[in-house]
Amino acid sequence: MNSLGLVLEGGGMRGVYTAGVLEYFMENDWYVPYVIGVSAGACNAASYLSRQPGRNKQVTIGFVTDKRYISYRNLMRERSIFGMNFIFNEIPQNLVPFDFETFYGRGNELVIGTTDAISGEAVFYRKNEALDMTLSLIRASSSLPFVSQPVQHDNRTLFDGGISAPIPIHQSIRDGNERNIIILTRPRGYRKKPFKQQWFAQRFYPGYPGLVRALVERSLVYNRTLEDIERMEDEGKVLVIRPSAQVKVGRMEKDSSKLEALHDLGYKDASQTAGRLREWLA
Repeated sequence: MNSLGLVLEGGGMRGVYTAGVLEYFMENDWYVPYVIGVSAGACNAASYLSRQPGRNKQVTIGFVTDKRYISYRNLMRERSIFGMNFIFNEIPQNLVPFDFETFYGRGNELVIGTTDAISGEAVFYRKNEALDMTLSLIRASSSLPFVSQPVQHDNRTLFDGGISAPIPIHQSIRDGNERNIIILTRPRGYRKKPFKQQWFAQRFYPGYPGLVRALVERSLVYNRTLEDIERMEDEGKVLVIRPSAQVKVGRMEKDSSKLEALHDLGYKDASQTAGRLREWLA
């Protein structure tokens, strides 16, 4: 598996699809040496690399009805609709313990994508370069504008990595991965619509011009990346796992039955891709 990368898209609660795919990978002891993710993709990557089957599902779907996880009450208390302290402190430390020893003890690389609010550029952090800071950086990568607070790190103000690098395939290639497995959370043919709230973003974030620019350009970046991925897919350079059916799940979805269905779809799609994946790796 040398020069092989695993690229994980974000998507908020749609990330349970990725969790289903990775659940199948873990059951079959498939661990890719290099993993890169943004937002929910980075969250799922952590439990995958700590080798904890079932943890992603337990954390997301298991707590989705808990007001401490996602609610407008959090927006009033923490200025974040997601309970970031609950998600990145209480859960991994106490409720569903994260296996830090296995995560840091294994040689797999994890690269976490974030967005610099001042410049608007994508900033990537590596697991072994940020010891004991990984959860904080994943929190930064998951900090959605307007409904979450940014994270301060390394003299930067950091937001959701999915804004500047929504599908970080090009960073994986720059890091030397000649072939990549890509897990997307939207069906084939999806294209993102333009951001139409530039005026609101400028008023909301007058001190973050780069963030505003990245929000405006996000649909162009996302759609061009999808075009690149589809071309590389045709050339056999990437293998893409994407939803084979349409499951309507919003970024902040709280309907556990819909989330269960999307998680199950991810697992099923991974199992049905297994034979093709083995041939592609060979």
